[in-house]
Amino acid sequence: MYKIMIIEDDKIIAREMKTFLESWDYQGILVHDFHQVLEEWQNTNPDLILMDISLPYKNGYYWTEQIRKYSKVPIIFISSRNDNMNIVMALSQGGDDFIAKPFDLQVLLYKIKALLRRTYDFSGKTEWLEQNGVRFNMDENLVTYQDRSVELTKNEGKILRLLMEKKDKIVRREELMEYLWKTDYYVDENALSVNINRLRKKLERIGIHDFIQTKKGLGYLV
Repeated sequence: MYKIMIIEDDKIIAREMKTFLESWDYQGILVHDFHQVLEEWQNTNPDLILMDISLPYKNGYYWTEQIRKYSKVPIIFISSRNDNMNIVMALSQGGDDFIAKPFDLQVLLYKIKALLRRTYDFSGKTEWLEQNGVRFNMDENLVTYQDRSVELTKNEGKILRLLMEKKDKIVRREELMEYLWKTDYYVDENALSVNINRLRKKLERIGIHDFIQTKKGLGYLV
């Protein structure tokens, strides 16, 4: 089920879109705190965004610019500010399409289906993991936290992926080693410790401290 975030401060319009989309088996997600749009986006990781231009505190252009620092998630602008200047601005700021208010919900549905098909059917859906504000793009081996990012090596990415997929559960060292090297040959346990330490140092570079915990004699968890 695709998740669609609705960034619209008119509660009636927002609820109407959510109800309509859910009737077509999409998951509609409403933004409630317009001070924290980026944080709500990070916490929900939607597959598509419906973005109004006129919003409280910061406008849709601002939030699109912030989101584009981390993601290529498809964004459709929906606004009554439908003059040529605003349409051009919306698309140049990173929007993928524009729908003028008032609009027909069936037209909105068609636009959403077309954009999801172009984005995911052809290129494959980007896989993310998220925990406590730490976002891991598994396709690009990229960790993002607040406004900073760091790229991981293949093994560092595999370690973080397994730990985040099993969050709040201890992952034994033996399981991590099997997952990393998949071999019957002996692998020095020190090799795992080296990879863990390198991963921790990279996370610390972007402000992520004490994310990977060591459980002495057992393994690791996040």
